[in-house]
Amino acid sequence: MKIPYYPGCTLNTVSRDFDLTARRCAGVLGVEMEELRKWNCCGASFPLTPDNTMGLAGAMKVLAEVKKEGDRVTTLCSVCYNVLKRTNRVVRDDREKRRILNEFLEEDYDGSVEVRHFLEVLRDEVGFERIKEKVCRPLKGVRIGAYYGCMLLRPFEDMGIDDAESPRVIEDLFSALGAEPVEFPNRVECCGAHLGMWREDVVVRLSGSVMTSAVERGAELIVTSCPLCQYNLERSQKKVVQETPGYREVPVVYFTQLLGLALGQDERNLGFERNLWDVRPLLREKGIL
Repeated sequence: MKIPYYPGCTLNTVSRDFDLTARRCAGVLGVEMEELRKWNCCGASFPLTPDNTMGLAGAMKVLAEVKKEGDRVTTLCSVCYNVLKRTNRVVRDDREKRRILNEFLEEDYDGSVEVRHFLEVLRDEVGFERIKEKVCRPLKGVRIGAYYGCMLLRPFEDMGIDDAESPRVIEDLFSALGAEPVEFPNRVECCGAHLGMWREDVVVRLSGSVMTSAVERGAELIVTSCPLCQYNLERSQKKVVQETPGYREVPVVYFTQLLGLALGQDERNLGFERNLWDVRPLLREKGIL
């Protein structure tokens, strides 16, 4: 199975481990993620003012390039997924904005591409049962907290990947890998997002609430599909450790890093050494490494 793939800016630079582990996992599972021949930044955020049509131009250009290579696209970054999927709906449903954008970009795109997150491909096309059959290094005994954040799930009417308040897709994936998913109250709350650029105090408070919520429910590590969430959680944890008596630090990794481990990838190719909080001691303790 071959599917056009949009990596986006972050996965092409500072989050290369997310990109590389996903591609290797896809290969093991019989999926070829074929990077788009031409792509640009999606815009990194969806414009919230109704009259900001030009704010959709970057994502619209990506979708137009996808259409030249196929009828669907997958991506890994929660933010890219959110921006592409919401833009696609606007282009499909708003004739006037579609006309303006097509004239500006000199394209002829109609909003017909299907935007799918890699988690959807794993769940709906590969199937978790098939993934379970491919596991050669079960994550037995590892208590994993799945952190969804905002962008992957909301707004529900646009995203639709899972229940916006009680999602299961990541938990079900890790159950298939042999892990023990831990549900915690703040798994769909905001980490602070782009506020990390100028309000570190807010990010520390919000990300700290996410992590303490996970640890209190017994999570030994946190997995996510958002580079910005991963960044905020990792770096905020330094202050949480200092300021919260009894709090124990937890590694924060991309879900594809552990998926790759379970599917038999060499640990040296998973990028664990580049995570701020090293997950390898925990994995050795559990007898997985």
